Amino acid sequence: MKEKITSMIQQRIKECGERADISTAWGEPLVGFAEANHSTILNLKEIISPKHQLPSDVLPDASIVIVYFVPLTKELAHTNQTAGDIASPEWALAYEETNAMFRIVNESLAEELKGMGYQAKVSPETATFDQEKLISNWSQRHFARAAGLGTFGINNMLISKIGCCGRYSSIVTNLDVEPDMPLEEEYCLYKKNGRCGLCVKRCPSGALTLEGYDRNKCYQVLRKNAALYTDFGSSYSDGAGGKANSIGSEVCGKCVVNMPCSFFNRRQPSC
Repeated sequence: MKEKITSMIQQRIKECGERADISTAWGEPLVGFAEANHSTILNLKEIISPKHQLPSDVLPDASIVIVYFVPLTKELAHTNQTAGDIASPEWALAYEETNAMFRIVNESLAEELKGMGYQAKVSPETATFDQEKLISNWSQRHFARAAGLGTFGINNMLISKIGCCGRYSSIVTNLDVEPDMPLEEEYCLYKKNGRCGLCVKRCPSGALTLEGYDRNKCYQVLRKNAALYTDFGSSYSDGAGGKANSIGSEVCGKCVVNMPCSFFNRRQPSC
């Protein structure tokens, strides 16, 4: 069953990438299956926010959260390697097109699962962002961590076995399959052996340090890019009626391109 669902996701993403109105190219996704009641997930209300949704808030009999990582291409990453805090227009467009692709894939997957006798829903919080607390009440990266897809780097991203240059999405279901477990191996080179930290040096806002992450400094860069890239839409709302809470694409991505962890393979490079 897990192989069948993985194949479904791969096929839907491929179909989206072949559409004439899509400019973004995506690599083959990684798919994981998190236990809905795993302690990593149940602790999210304490780790992130008391308002953070749990799988059971989305689907009462939730058993599994299907999570998938969609890698972006090296060609796209190259466009965003310029110095300074301005993201490339290609990067901003890819951000919005990838979010739109997630909606298509998840709707299709929910229908497929329904036809197989299961229920599946996407948390409405995936499309919201709290501009005061600067958090989402559905953390794709934490669900991906629980699904065994990667480990957190000091760039505050989840680093998968094929890197961190990509996006995560998820859908909650009552599917009866064996869940995957969080990884024990550390993928962040700095956390693993102290031999990197390049993302801290490259962060244009100073939001990243070896000690932590300043959300406000990061968000100022995102807002600056949103004011520049107003033609591609805005993927997130504040939850009040679904109205977009940004004038444009809140992007940066400097900490996930041109890094040793951008595109990992099994032989992890040194910094």
